[in-house]
Amino acid sequence: MRRPVAIVTALVLFGEAVGIVLINAVLATVAENQNMSLAGMDPDAMSTGTWVMGGVSGLLLVLCGLTALVAGIRDRAPGRVGRIALIGCAVVHGVLGAVTVGLVGWAAFAFMMVVLALLVLTLLAYGPETRTDDAADGDTAAPAAV
Repeated sequence: MRRPVAIVTALVLFGEAVGIVLINAVLATVAENQNMSLAGMDPDAMSTGTWVMGGVSGLLLVLCGLTALVAGIRDRAPGRVGRIALIGCAVVHGVLGAVTVGLVGWAAFAFMMVVLALLVLTLLAYGPETRTDDAADGDTAAPAAV
């Protein structure tokens, strides 16, 4: 069950990366065409910052998607850096889900929570392996004689 979940998580993150880049491209184009500024900031800086933010966000989502995809294909837990990246991605989706419910609506909140659930399920499915009974028996101390 964990392989399909990791692969679906990767595909959803790849789709979300494309969506984030497209949304930021539209915002950058609108900011540039309307000559918009915020508190006197240069409109070109606003447009460039939006392009950079879209590219960086898309790249990070693709990297998290690749981490989940490699874990699903190999059927092995991601390494320490991969787990940290997936945990960070899950935290960002949780926070953005809380923000989007007020700004965008319940549909966006539901999407963010589905992605969060997929990330958490992937992390839990590839969590630390449980110890075997043989190793656990050797670690317990015998009761002291009275």
